[in-house]
Amino acid sequence: MKRDWWSREFKVMIAVGDSIAAGGWASCREHGWTYQLARMVNECQRIPMQLVNMGVGANVLSTRSRGYAYSGKPAVSERLERHVLSYTANGAPLLPDLLIIACCLNDARGGTPVDVFCSELEEVVRRVRQKVQPLIVIVGPYHMKDFALGAPDWSNTSPEGLRTYNEAMSRLADGLECLFVDLLAAYGEADWLVHQDGVHGNDLSHRIVANKIFETLASNCSGLAAHTRELEKTTPPWRDEAKLQAEFGC
Repeated sequence: MKRDWWSREFKVMIAVGDSIAAGGWASCREHGWTYQLARMVNECQRIPMQLVNMGVGANVLSTRSRGYAYSGKPAVSERLERHVLSYTANGAPLLPDLLIIACCLNDARGGTPVDVFCSELEEVVRRVRQKVQPLIVIVGPYHMKDFALGAPDWSNTSPEGLRTYNEAMSRLADGLECLFVDLLAAYGEADWLVHQDGVHGNDLSHRIVANKIFETLASNCSGLAAHTRELEKTTPPWRDEAKLQAEFGC
């Protein structure tokens, strides 16, 4: 029998990650994948979920990341307490029941060994679960095409390196009982989904990312079906194919 990972509507989604999670380089804020994802979730829910976007440009996972010295600080592990575990809005706690961790591309580009990255990611998940019990979604690396951009600091991976990260993160997510999103599969190696700078997302790729994460949530979390299942009981017939068929005497 299929596991149901979350049977309630989501209340607060916090997305912690890098510049692409922050929205780079969508043509406007609303086209960033976190905002698109929140809209898709809210279209399915009776009560809208709140979105908190904690994307930081050039961010890495931890102080052990090889590119930490020239990264966008603070690292995820350094800001986890303030940005996730103790986050407040208007003085009131706003803790996530949906936490999306999308921070690995800069670790790969900076040359962080995959075993070090996975060890640090496991520690981040452990710290989260010491305080709150959200559904945790781990997002694998985005597809990119310019592996020389930012050399020498950020040119330390390759397509094979990203696949290695992807496979290791998938295994780790399974072991930690987190959902995993395989973005490399979603991109399908399509370079036109990458911004002209060779690394960031364009509007189309932000849609792909949002769709893939939503697909993962929808197929694993019955809470997203709660509202539509209630509507099914009272929704009157509205289709108009009878008019189309009447044109043919049917």
